[in-house]
Amino acid sequence: MIKKFAMLLGGMFFTVAVYAAASQLRPNHPDTYTVRRGDTLWDISARFLSKPWLWPEIWQANPQVRNPHLIYPGDVLNLSMTGGGPRIGLEPRVREEGEPVTAIPLSELRMFLKEMRVMNADEVEQSPYLVGFEESHLRATPGNKIYARDLDSAQPGQRWAIVRPTHRFRDHGGSEGGTDLVGNPSHGSFVADELDSDVSMAPSPWREDTRHDTHVGKGDDRGVEVSVIGTGEVIATNGDVTTLVLVDSTLEVRKGDRLMQVDDSPYDPYFYPHAPKAMPADPRVLGFADAMIGVGSRQVVSISAGTADGIDNGTTFTVMNQGETIADEVSGNYNRRDTSRKVKLPDEYAGHIMVFRTFDHVSYALVMDALRPLRKGDKLVLPE
Repeated sequence: MIKKFAMLLGGMFFTVAVYAAASQLRPNHPDTYTVRRGDTLWDISARFLSKPWLWPEIWQANPQVRNPHLIYPGDVLNLSMTGGGPRIGLEPRVREEGEPVTAIPLSELRMFLKEMRVMNADEVEQSPYLVGFEESHLRATPGNKIYARDLDSAQPGQRWAIVRPTHRFRDHGGSEGGTDLVGNPSHGSFVADELDSDVSMAPSPWREDTRHDTHVGKGDDRGVEVSVIGTGEVIATNGDVTTLVLVDSTLEVRKGDRLMQVDDSPYDPYFYPHAPKAMPADPRVLGFADAMIGVGSRQVVSISAGTADGIDNGTTFTVMNQGETIADEVSGNYNRRDTSRKVKLPDEYAGHIMVFRTFDHVSYALVMDALRPLRKGDKLVLPE
């Protein structure tokens, strides 16, 4: 009896998945699609789904596609409607050389996947650090000996990542309750204070315009971003000081640079987009990379939620631009300077983002599509 019930329940779930998939198909979806170099799973799904983040549900309901992460350029996807719902078939063709298509363009995100980490400020300040270099050099380049303190667990042959702070993320939606000059809630992240007087900041990818914020330097601390700038290999330990050789570096290494364990597998190459398992409290866009005012499709944003808030790789959000707070010039006796009565305009849909790397209270996300520029402080809501 239990076995029959389980089979019936499984059939119900399959039927529901197929029905949900059919309801999301675009009316003008193509019957076939030939996978091209540079495609992503999101791009392909967007051609025939009104909600492209649902592609895992559809392909899970269609066993013809055994693994959507093993689709290559040159393969042909057949999409057809039958009496039982949508069916997606895969016809392998003469394949081009190259890797299978990915959910997101990983090659464009290397810096954020391999070279950036977000940690608690205490973790950074209490980590091992460099105190000097051979022959009293002021800087070190690959091949030089470097000396570190507090590296008590080091063993000869072990490699350590050399990192330098780049950014401090602060959420201005917390207890400070900051607002900008027109009365809108102020959420954002700001360039970090130096955590060590001997160490200047490494170049940061985050570009924000903080001129119009009245609470710069305040707000809830979400974490400190550090950049991996080199690798050192332990060659000897001598009491309080450990000797390493600088194996490689992207910047000149300085006194005060921190050492952290090498992360051999810093990211997961497979992503399955899904709605948040639990909605965090008031998640926002903290900042964006390589832009001043706003970002669009295929650009990276940081958000004010991480693993501690239930966020994992693949979590997908809809982004809403905050509605402006403006003066009601009609009820204000037609005086444009009378701001005693204000009205907040509705939030507007901006686009979708998908998380690709998480930390405790901050995550990096890729803008998957955008109808309008995404801005600092934009709200994140369920992907509908």
